[in-house]
Amino acid sequence: MKVVVLAAGQGTRMKSDLPKALHPVLGRPMVDYVIEAARALEPERLIVVVGHRAGEVREHVGDGVTYALQQPQLGTGHALLCAAGALGDQEADVVLLAVDVPLVRADTLSGLLAHHRRAGAAATVLTARVPDPTGYGRIVRDQDGNIRRIVEEKDASPALRAINEINTCIYCFQWPEILSPLSRLTALNRQGEFYLVDIVALLLANGRPVETVEAADPGEVEGVNDPAQLARAEARMKTDAIRHPERVREPWEGSRGDP
Repeated sequence: MKVVVLAAGQGTRMKSDLPKALHPVLGRPMVDYVIEAARALEPERLIVVVGHRAGEVREHVGDGVTYALQQPQLGTGHALLCAAGALGDQEADVVLLAVDVPLVRADTLSGLLAHHRRAGAAATVLTARVPDPTGYGRIVRDQDGNIRRIVEEKDASPALRAINEINTCIYCFQWPEILSPLSRLTALNRQGEFYLVDIVALLLANGRPVETVEAADPGEVEGVNDPAQLARAEARMKTDAIRHPERVREPWEGSRGDP
């Protein structure tokens, strides 16, 4: 099993000069928490995809991970494709994490991986149902409740935007099986990016199974993309530390301190 952490984004909505990965939650960069959760899975290899101000992110994270460079940043699908060389051609389960979901816990990731393996799926998506899905990709299901596709908000119709089940940007994939659909992604969308979410429809069209796991706690997988979401993440982490001191998450010991 291998883990890929997408940490190449600029984070323009944060209104800060810092790369998104280095924005602090309770005084520690978000990337620390995501790497700590990833390392708890004991992956064979942990790959961090860097891009915007890559040197600063690498300087902070330090050694003990494999780096892949995404330059320029052309979307999440392109980011995973940039990690293909580091992933190699060996068959493996790949857990993909987004650096802007710092509250995700290792046991949630373990549950996602276990379901993925039991189902023998080509891909498994971690989803959540939230009161306000604004800004997230929507999970589109058929009448039997099976996932059919994921639609990013900017490309969604009003009817699809009413769906409250969202994509958390956390996945499990069978590698290298998904390399073929990954290479067929196009940027024919309003953002002009290669969306990783489009892999779902491509796999299903080829008769390959795609599964979903719904997060038990939607707050755990809330993305941090602007100052308001950052404040909510800090408040939640403080509350969790009080209610569940056994879950207090120390920064990954391989990091080199504040950037």
